[in-house]
Amino acid sequence: MSEDIIPMLKENVIQGRKTKDDEGIDEELSGTPGVEELTRSALENNIPVKEIITKGLTPGMEVVGEKFNAKEFYIPDMLASAEAVSAGMDILKPLFEASNIETKGRVTMATVRKDIHDIGKSIVATLLRGAGYEVEDLGIDVPTKKIVQYVKEKRPDYLGLSALLTSTMVYMGEIIDALKEAGLRDKVKVIVGGAAVSEEYAREIGADAYCVDGFDAIRTLDGFRKAK
Repeated sequence: MSEDIIPMLKENVIQGRKTKDDEGIDEELSGTPGVEELTRSALENNIPVKEIITKGLTPGMEVVGEKFNAKEFYIPDMLASAEAVSAGMDILKPLFEASNIETKGRVTMATVRKDIHDIGKSIVATLLRGAGYEVEDLGIDVPTKKIVQYVKEKRPDYLGLSALLTSTMVYMGEIIDALKEAGLRDKVKVIVGGAAVSEEYAREIGADAYCVDGFDAIRTLDGFRKAK
C-alpha cells in the first residue's frame, strides 16, 4: 500500500539496498523492491518529491550516520547506503524544478596538486550527493589555477579541498590566497580535509571549516545553510 512506501524506502536506505537484486543486511528483504524501485513507486503513487526526500531518503541516511559513528556500520555499509540514496536522487532530480525543490547546494571538490589520493574525497562526494547536494568532482592533482577558474565560471556554493600528504596540504593555503586575489574568496565557502589536515591548520590558512569525514561534511554544510 502507498502508506508503506516511505517507511520501506527509509529502511532500504539503512539496509543499503539500491535495487531488488541487492541483499542488504536483512536477508528477508532479498528480492523485494530496493531504493530505486521504491522511489519510482512513490512517484507513481503521487507521493510528493519533497516527502520522498525528507521522510524517506534523508532520515534513512541520518540513521546510517548514527550507526557509523557508533561503529555499528563500517565504510562498505555507509557507501552502499549513500549510493542507494544517490540512485534515488537521480530519479527525482528531473522533477526538482517542476516541484519547486532545489538541491541543498552546489559543491566542487578537488584533491590539490601533486596529490593523487582519491578514496577519501570520493567517499565524501558520495555521501554529499546522498544528502542532497549537487557535487562536481574535479579529480586528483588539480592545479590551483584550474580550481580558481572553475569557481569563477561555475560559482559553486562550497569548495571542498583534500590532501593526504603534509607536502601537498600547503596548496590548500595557496588556493585560498588565489581566491582572494581573484576577488572570489567571499563567494564560496571552503572546507578542507584529509589525513594531513587538522582544524588548527584550517584556521591557519583561512578555510571556513575542517571536516574529519563525510558525515562531518554534511553536518558542516547543513550548518552553513541554516546560518544563511
